[in-house]
Amino acid sequence: MTDAPQQSRAYLVGGGIASLAAAAFLIRDGGFPGGNIHILEELPLAGGSMDGRGEPTGYVSRGGRMLEDEAYTCLWNLLETIPTLTDETMSVREEIREFSAKWPTDAKARLIGKGPEILDASDYGLDTRDRLELTRLLVLPEAVIGARRIEDFFSPHFFETNFWAMWRTTFAFQNWHSAIELRRYFLRFMQEFPRMHTLAGVRRTRLNQYDSIIRPLQTWLEERGVRFEHGVRVTDVDFVTEEDGTRRVRRLHLDGAGLPDAYDLADTDYAFLTLGSMTADAAYGSDDTAPELIRDKRDGGWRLWETIAAKADDFGRPAAFYGNVDEAKWESFTLTMRSPLLLHRIEELSGNLPGTGALMTFKDSNWLMSIVVPHAPHFEGQPEDVYTLWGYGLFVDNEGDFVGKTMAEATGREILTELLNHLGLWDIEEQVAATTTVIPVMLPYITTQFAPRTTHDRPLVIPRGAANFAFLGQFTEIPEDVVFTVEYSVRGAMHAVYGLLGLDGEIPGIYHALADPKTAIGVLKAALA
Repeated sequence: MTDAPQQSRAYLVGGGIASLAAAAFLIRDGGFPGGNIHILEELPLAGGSMDGRGEPTGYVSRGGRMLEDEAYTCLWNLLETIPTLTDETMSVREEIREFSAKWPTDAKARLIGKGPEILDASDYGLDTRDRLELTRLLVLPEAVIGARRIEDFFSPHFFETNFWAMWRTTFAFQNWHSAIELRRYFLRFMQEFPRMHTLAGVRRTRLNQYDSIIRPLQTWLEERGVRFEHGVRVTDVDFVTEEDGTRRVRRLHLDGAGLPDAYDLADTDYAFLTLGSMTADAAYGSDDTAPELIRDKRDGGWRLWETIAAKADDFGRPAAFYGNVDEAKWESFTLTMRSPLLLHRIEELSGNLPGTGALMTFKDSNWLMSIVVPHAPHFEGQPEDVYTLWGYGLFVDNEGDFVGKTMAEATGREILTELLNHLGLWDIEEQVAATTTVIPVMLPYITTQFAPRTTHDRPLVIPRGAANFAFLGQFTEIPEDVVFTVEYSVRGAMHAVYGLLGLDGEIPGIYHALADPKTAIGVLKAALA
């Protein structure tokens, strides 16, 4: 790889974290000139699912991410070389480390019951049968587990425990999700067992992840000449197979500003294709309207994968993931508060300052509602007298405990009413509502990557015989790693770049908590408590 990168071009389909990370690795580790890299994105902003922005009526994030020191090795590898936007001598990784040390997570109200009552979350509630069922799942190989669901491996008691209430809401698992994915999560985040009730292992960005990670990364790429081409949809890909079985991408078909176009690839060029989207067809509501649930794949987020999957039997099966909206969807909401009243009352109840409590789950909520109160400011340019809160509900088709509607039917104001009543703050509802905007977001495919699956449903990052193309994102197969994490997208990008370019650099290994005797003992104590 001496002069090759100088002559090669790279086309990255999608502007999410996977493509941005791949572009950074091409430059940093592969010697690619930034001007030879094209990032093709249909939306006007980069970042994909890692969003966070201010709307005319208030702030909104579709999701929130809790980072972690031990497991996120590839993400930290990337961010160690990306400077912050406010101090070019400080890396994004250093900023996260400093911020998390200044505002450490120590949740004192991880689970809230009726009343409201702060539950003893340190009592995991696991009995002997629960522990045996956990152990059985951990020792079974994935080939034996297959497409079976979580509920196939546990008795009803397990699903009533404090442990499951905390684990499922931290990672957004439903009982009908893939048992393979749960097993992987147990193995990857076993170090969180002893601290699940405080979430002390959580690491946070100074601002939301778009402002703290995506914007610095995009700026770094733009300063090196990377070409961000927005308003461009890749509609098809032409592959050729040579006599020796080598496969190449020869053409990317584009639709930009309504005009068909194409990029032709030479033998020395590369294509990195992001597959699927967990935030496809996201729909927004308001104080007065509920968000629409879109079921007809309207925005085309799955179309490219559908098109290319028909070309080879090892390019995956997207229908295995998008085929059941009702088993994948949930709804999030963001509060923009122009008064500190609600935050002060939450502080009194929880014992946590904003930014230190992580996830608070209302265990008896019909919606299984959870909220996070971030440190302010959480958005770039957020005024000092404005505050935010993010939350989500896993059971969006259940009728609320207080508003008499399902979460899917509820307006932003009705979600606020439900929340305040769970907090026991009905006495200040009128005051809070007068100074608060709620933007709910319906996400029909948000946990679709947890769908029960077979070994053939997700393609490899670099398919068999691929010479100049790789797949990126949450719907590729990376053995042992866990989807629905930023780490998965970044690790896949690293494998794609290093593998196609033949780089000798070592990819950080997957952390195995049980390989550390001290961690293993802590896990055992927590499981037996």
